[in-house]
Formats: sequence, structure tokens, C-alpha cells
Amino acid sequence: MAALPPTLEWERELAAQGYTLVAGCDEVGRGALAGPVSVGVVVIDAATAAELPGVKDSKLLRGPVRQALVPAIQEWAQAYAVGHASAAEIDAVGLMSALRLAGTRALAAVAAELLPGYVILDGNHDWLSVPVQPEILFAGPAVEPAVEPAAGPAMTVRTRIKADMTCLSVAAASVLAKVERDAMMVELAQQFPQFGWDGNKGYATAGHRAAIAGHGATDFHRRTWRLT
Repeated sequence: MAALPPTLEWERELAAQGYTLVAGCDEVGRGALAGPVSVGVVVIDAATAAELPGVKDSKLLRGPVRQALVPAIQEWAQAYAVGHASAAEIDAVGLMSALRLAGTRALAAVAAELLPGYVILDGNHDWLSVPVQPEILFAGPAVEPAVEPAAGPAMTVRTRIKADMTCLSVAAASVLAKVERDAMMVELAQQFPQFGWDGNKGYATAGHRAAIAGHGATDFHRRTWRLT
């Protein structure tokens, strides 16, 4: 039985709570051996946005279908952006901090046009908000997750498991991120054809690992990872 397509049900619930501008946020490239991690953000007017047929989590769509959906998503959204953190940045600060860096870059780009009040983040771990530690361990209430792109006003960030499957704004963000990152890897493949990045997009296929073993890692590989 096929999964139901994502809807605006949750976004409309947020609109009823007073959050007019809602952002869907999703990442791609987390498990790759090469290339960036990329974070897509799509901001909608949750009270007035219409359903957008055909959009699903990017992993469920073929490449040509994803690419064909990009213009419709861009026209549908109030604002959109994709942020990236390079392999070198992943090596320098770790994966979670690199995801935060890419997400903050994407949010800063959309905030130049308008600022969402609420961010729906796919998954069960908030890698987007800056961790806040209490001054005294176990003292006081937990701090609400928030992120401040480009030193702007804080936004509420909440994780939602399988949001890329159920929330249309998040699914749309995943499509934009996947298409942009894939295009980057295809372009890099012209410089490094031996790694097959136009096909594997930097992920850990047997052929990719064998190529790393035979040719060595490039500056676009995550050198702190187990590559072979």
C-alpha cells in the first residue's frame, strides 16, 4: 500500500495557533562520504497556502521528477533557500554543527525576505537550534529550542518525526535541497570522474570506496570519516 502524500494539515494547525509564516526544513547528504551537507528551507503562508500535487519526500521521487517540481515549489513558496556546509567544515566542526551551519545559512537567506515564526524540522533531534546549557546543571527549566539566523529574532523550532513524509512544506524543502546538492555533485564529477559522483552523489557505494582506495581522497571527501 502506497504511502499517503504529504499535506498541509500540520501547517494549518500552526496557522490556527497564530503562526502565519511557517518554514519546512530538511537536510540531505548526511551519510555521504564526499560533498556537502545541504539544508533546504521553504517558507509558506500556512493560512492561505494551497496543496501542491506531486511533491513528496525527495527520496521517493526520481531525479527528473524532482527537477521538474523545483519551479512549482519556488513559485508556491513565500521564500526558499538551500544552505550548504562543506566537507572541510564537517571535518572541522563535526556533522551536527555542520548541519546547523548549513541550516543557519539557509534561514539567513530566507530571513532577508521574510522571517518565519515557526520551523518544522524533520526527525527527532534538533540539530538546528544552538544548544543552550544552563548556568547550573539541572537548575531551572529547560530552554525552548530557538534559532537566530543572522542575529535576527528567534524562531520556534520543533522536530517532527517523518515530517518529510507528512508535512508538505518539509517535503518541498527536501526536494530543493536534494536537487541543488545533486547538481553540485554532478558538476564536481567533471573534475573527478574516477569517483562516479554523477551517479552516487558522494554516497558510500562499493565503487566509490574502491575509487578512494585506488586514487586517495580529495578535498571534497570527509577525511575524518571511514572512507574505505
